[in-house]
Amino acid sequence: MTVQRFDQEMIAEMRAQAEASPRRRAHKNIHSDYQQPVQRLFVSMLPDSYVRPHRHSQPTKWEFFLVIDGMLELLFFDEQGELTERIALSPNSDCFGVEIPPNTWHATVCHAPVTFVEVKQGPYEISDDKDFAQWAPAENTNEVPAFLAELKLLRPGERMSTLAQQA
Repeated sequence: MTVQRFDQEMIAEMRAQAEASPRRRAHKNIHSDYQQPVQRLFVSMLPDSYVRPHRHSQPTKWEFFLVIDGMLELLFFDEQGELTERIALSPNSDCFGVEIPPNTWHATVCHAPVTFVEVKQGPYEISDDKDFAQWAPAENTNEVPAFLAELKLLRPGERMSTLAQQA
């Protein structure tokens, strides 16, 4: 067994990969395969990366986030897409990590580059990993830039006004 080392060079490499990626984020899996019972990965994300609001509806599919560089905002929603809570995570703040219970609508946004650790229950099955919010646009659609910009400003108790314009 080899000890895996995670350092600043890895973060810099991931940031470069995120900059080159159309999705504007990069993942580095720590787990050796998707069948492992616990999935562990680093994620480097840039401010223009869009993570569509989603939930993990399987009863064992919790998620754990721990920010190691930068700041990540986690947004939590009700069934209709109303923002219920925003939590800012940063290694130098009061809150640097969270665990999200199963069946919780959420999304991530950042205002500057961020790198974080994500841990979740495996095995990973792409076909049933996420339920995407119907009130949020799919990735790579024309609505994403305006939706993401508004998402970054949304306050608890508010819903997206861009959705009302599309209806």
